[in-house]
Parts: sequence; C-alpha cells; structure tokens
Amino acid sequence: MYCGSCMRDNTLVAAMRKLGHDVVLVPLYTPLKTDEPDNSLERMFFGGVNVFLQQKAALFRKTPEWLDRGLDNRGLINFATSFGIKTSPEDLGDLMLSMLMGEEGNQKKELDKLVRWLKEHNKPDVLCLSNVLLAGMARRLGEALKIPVVCTLQGEDFFLDGLPPAHAAGAWELLRRCVTHIDAFIPVSHYYGRTMQTRLNLPAEKMHVVHNGMDATGFFPGIKRPERPTIGYLARMSPEKGLRILIEAFKLIRARGAIKDACLRIAGSYTPDNSVFVDEIKTSLRNDGLLEHVEFSPNLTRAGKIEFLQSLSVFSVPASYGESFGLYVLEALACAVPVVQPEHGAFPELLQSVGGGILYKPDDSGDLAAKLEELLLDDDRRAALGAAGRANVLSKFTMERVAREVVSVFEKCRLGLARNAG
Repeated sequence: MYCGSCMRDNTLVAAMRKLGHDVVLVPLYTPLKTDEPDNSLERMFFGGVNVFLQQKAALFRKTPEWLDRGLDNRGLINFATSFGIKTSPEDLGDLMLSMLMGEEGNQKKELDKLVRWLKEHNKPDVLCLSNVLLAGMARRLGEALKIPVVCTLQGEDFFLDGLPPAHAAGAWELLRRCVTHIDAFIPVSHYYGRTMQTRLNLPAEKMHVVHNGMDATGFFPGIKRPERPTIGYLARMSPEKGLRILIEAFKLIRARGAIKDACLRIAGSYTPDNSVFVDEIKTSLRNDGLLEHVEFSPNLTRAGKIEFLQSLSVFSVPASYGESFGLYVLEALACAVPVVQPEHGAFPELLQSVGGGILYKPDDSGDLAAKLEELLLDDDRRAALGAAGRANVLSKFTMERVAREVVSVFEKCRLGLARNAG
C-alpha cells in the first residue's frame, strides 16, 4: 500500500531541494511507501522490528548497535511487513504511549541513536516531525541539537481516537505535555488546525496553515470520454473512508434507472486488514446482481493511478470522519474529474479554494446518490467543474508553493530562536 503522508513528505522534500535547500528525509519505522522516487535516507531509525521487540522484551532495549542495524535492514522490514503487519489502533495502544514518553519510554535507545547520528552527520538548522504522534521526541531533540522543532499536523486524531479508551485518554494527555516542546505547527488545513489547536491546547501564534499540494507531472484529462458513466473512488479500502456509503449510493443510482449503464471503479490502498470488509462489500454487490458493474483495483502504481483517474466521469471519497485534507481530491481534479465530497472536515474549505466539485450531506447515501446523478446527467456542468478544478490545482496547489510556505515557517522559527538566545 502507499502512505498518503509519506507521499506528501517525499514530494515536499523534492520541491525544497529544487529551491536549493539541503534537506534530509529520515525514515522511521518502515521504508517510505510512495509511488514516486524515494527521496529518503537509506538508513532506518526506529526500525519497526526493533521498536516492536523493545516494547515486548527488556532484553532488546540493551542490544548492541551492530545487531540493531541488522534488524533495521530495509529488506528485513519489507519482508516482515509483506505478510500484512497489523497497524490497527487497537493493537498499538501500549506502543503509542511508550513512544510518547520519549526518553522515558521503552524505545529510549532508538532516540539516543537518532540524536547521536544527527549531531555527527547531519546537524540541521530546523527539525520537522512529520506528524504529532512523534512529539515524544521533541524535547530531547530540541535540547540536544539546540534547534527549533516544528511539527506537521495531518490527520492524527483519527488514529488516536481509535485507540482503546484508556490508551486514547492517556495518549492525548501525554501529547498535551509533549507539544509544549514544539516551536511551531503546520496543519494542512484551517479546519484541522482549529481541531488540533483545541484538542491539544495549542497557542494560536504557533499555528501556520499550509495547504497541501501535489506534483501534477503526468496528470492530464483523459483523451476521450468514458464509454459508460463511471463513478470513481481512490483511497484506502476501509469503512472510515466511506466506501460502504458510496456502494449504497451506487445501488440507489442503479435502482432509479435514470442512468442505466452506470458503473463504479474502486482503487486505493489494500492490505489483509481490509479483506473482510472488502469481501462483505463484494458479497452485497453480488447479492444485488451488481458485482459485474464494479471493478476493484488495489495498490496502483503512479502510472496506474493516473490511468484510473482518466477513466472516470465523477469522483467521490465519502469519508465518514473529519478528513484533515484529502490529497485524492487534488489528484482527481488534476485529471479534470469533478468531485462530490461530504460537507465536513477540510472539504468545504478545499472546494471553496479549488472549485471543481460539490458537497453533499455527510453519511447520507441518498443525498450522495442525488449529487452524483446530478453531475452524471449534466455533461456541460461536469466539464466546467473539471476544467475549473484542474486550472486551480495547477496554479494554487503546486508543491513549489508548499515548499516556499514551509520554508518560511522554518525561517521564522530560526529567527525566533536566535532572538531568544540573544
């Protein structure tokens, strides 16, 4: 599967390097999962095998570094994860709490190694944590390196709220302590910035919203119109992304008969964890005689993703929770495919800026069906929305713009630290 946050960070690093900055992308836990060239460091830190073993047994908290380096081997980690490693929040509560404890947690040795390596090889001017789940490292990294620590905010609340209740409460409480050691936060939308500012008691002056962008190289409208009215979905194949709601809406569209030959194409990240859910959906479609009109395309390459998007008439990911951004909206619009998204989370903010789509009542499959049908029956409006959305993505949501805005936040933090030191 591909990781949306990995893809965003990997593309951002490439854009920052094009602007002339010296940037090191340090992979933690597992190698990056991205459909573009990997811009990360070859060496792993906090390798998933080591982190897991250190959580489970005190012996592995004292093993020599040469053994740890062997367990951090990318090939070994990729082999271990190829069996469908469990990443559900319910399985990771204790480990999450330990990581948030930083130097007092079971992974202290891993933090020591990262600090030592940064001091010796790549002491940075600013250190940016990819997400707030890494905030347990902030105090030690900032004090040891004497540099500002910045943190991106991009959808962590869903994971935290999915932990068992006792773990969730403990994690949020630990986070509220950890974030006091972070100098600035970069939420990917105003909606998500407000959400995390409230939940973590963050001061407003530390919040610097930078909307996501994308590398639109190779993203073009399809050469010809799809032969059949085609609804598309591109996201993790899971309940929280609203796939079941989309299936219900599709069934309603077929039942009404106004669009007799409508079909549905489903693509995105798929792991063994998703198999039971996807099998249930397929069984439901088969029972209704609709499975032949639905196509599943898991874990597409970048080229496959673009080809998939170009085959669509309209696009929807009816996420049932407050999505922090929704990069897939930009990807669909880059191919001039209009979108229908729920009126919550970052989607109202995003569509107001980029255009190219309409909103429907969240978790309402009937309203979703009506909005999809509305666009499928109006070729001119669909074309106009797609063209406007594509134009705005190409002009407003470039990775160069994201890189410049992120660098501006870094520079403000450096100046602030220098003034405080003076």
